[in-house]
Amino acid sequence: MRMSKIAASLALASMLACGSALAETLRWSSAGDSLTMDPHAQNEGPTHVLSHQVYDTLVFRDQEMRLQPRLATEWYISPDDSSVWEFKLREGVSYHNGNPFTADDVVFSINRAKHDNSDMKGLLTTVVEVSKVDDYTVRMRTDGPNPLLPNNLTNLFIMDREWAEANNVTLPQNFKGGEETHAVRNANGTGPFRLVSREPDVRTELVRNDEYWGRDVFPMEVSRIIHTPISSAATRAAALLSGEIDFLLDPPVQDLERLNNARGLVVRSAPENRTIFLGMQMGLPELRTSDVKGKNPFADKRVREAMNIAINRDAIQRVVMRGQSVPAGIVMAPFVDGYSADIDVVPAVDVNRAKALLSEAGYPNGFTVTLACSNDRYINDEAICQAVTGMFGQIGVRVRLDARSRSIHFAELQRGELDFYLLGWGVPTMDSHYVFHYLFETRSERGGSWNHTGYSNAEADALIDAMTREVDADKRAEMVSSVWSMVQDDIVYLPIHHQMLNWAMKDNIDFPVQSENYPYFKLLKYNK
Repeated sequence: MRMSKIAASLALASMLACGSALAETLRWSSAGDSLTMDPHAQNEGPTHVLSHQVYDTLVFRDQEMRLQPRLATEWYISPDDSSVWEFKLREGVSYHNGNPFTADDVVFSINRAKHDNSDMKGLLTTVVEVSKVDDYTVRMRTDGPNPLLPNNLTNLFIMDREWAEANNVTLPQNFKGGEETHAVRNANGTGPFRLVSREPDVRTELVRNDEYWGRDVFPMEVSRIIHTPISSAATRAAALLSGEIDFLLDPPVQDLERLNNARGLVVRSAPENRTIFLGMQMGLPELRTSDVKGKNPFADKRVREAMNIAINRDAIQRVVMRGQSVPAGIVMAPFVDGYSADIDVVPAVDVNRAKALLSEAGYPNGFTVTLACSNDRYINDEAICQAVTGMFGQIGVRVRLDARSRSIHFAELQRGELDFYLLGWGVPTMDSHYVFHYLFETRSERGGSWNHTGYSNAEADALIDAMTREVDADKRAEMVSSVWSMVQDDIVYLPIHHQMLNWAMKDNIDFPVQSENYPYFKLLKYNK
């Protein structure tokens, strides 16, 4: 009997050892890396992708884009005050270093994210006070009723106050100023994975947090994650084909068919919540990169219209994107509340009319300008810029292309140093106000943090501000429609297309595409 027990114990130990040996390591790649580990420093997709593995938010959007509980288990408008949201917090949650998660961390994180250094502050402009009721209850007071506040919190990560204080990172990194802090390369979250090592733009390793509060809620089948960014499209595809990596976030469109037909691989697709467009600095008296002196061509609406009708979006869709895009007439994807096909009208290409408009504006011979473009952020971003450069040349606008890494591109953009630039925009709140508040609102401490065009419209600003407090759905819809009419008529941006999304992976991986392009690896499963 005694020997049977020993044998059984040895057998069990052997089984556990085998289970450990079979733990799944996910090796994946993408064109670019996170810009920083500081979760409040940059409101940028690939940066959020990494943060979502390590940190938690109060709420998040699942694979079907539905709002779901995370560190908050429930949330509601106070029955006593329509300007107050109350959040009930999850109990028994610990940070990776063992510190307990409490309301103090939420209050700290919201206030930290409202700091001037934070690129997340635009999501919290209506929040005037955040307070602790008890260890697991937080109240947020807004400057009037704000029925959409929870929508703004899906990328608002919660930090450990004690860890931040101990490591002198109570303030967000000054990304624009090139600041380096402990939070830039280190992290202590409550998320499903712990940071093991971080070499920016080279390699990041995470391991599963077996103490995660959602260990028995989500599949959590990945035990180790190794991310290796690869800027070269051909090299990324080759890495997947050779088995060097298991999952590719942004497979090159020219290789989709080859990858999908390769033995052991599969490509999964869906429309992405992202629009690609060009921005023009129309607020300066003179462009910094143009041969026109004493005035700014972009300040003239006729010039902006000429450039808008010079872009052949169908050709970009067909040749550059290999069909993996939807030509756009508006900088908002069809997912977003307030979208209407009536305003997403793609202008017809008219080279002769464009030349006439330039002549009317006083530029019969065109002008020169530099177009700044990332080459490792969006699908075929540099190729898109090369294509439009040729199209603008047909109407006499001589564009010098400056293609560079996204770290340089976004730093210069946020410092207001670019005259003409490529940008892509997703809408995590799924509401038009997010687009207005960041891209069209007059740039100030309160809003317009990604409005690098110099555009300012007082009437639009008033409506953008008022719609955050309007609880009547019909009245709010009218406000949204009015602002879209204004900014579309002013031709503030040059929309190019709504981006399609493809994830390529080994065929033993069960992982549907999430339309924000956020792979929550805690949800990944393996086909048995």
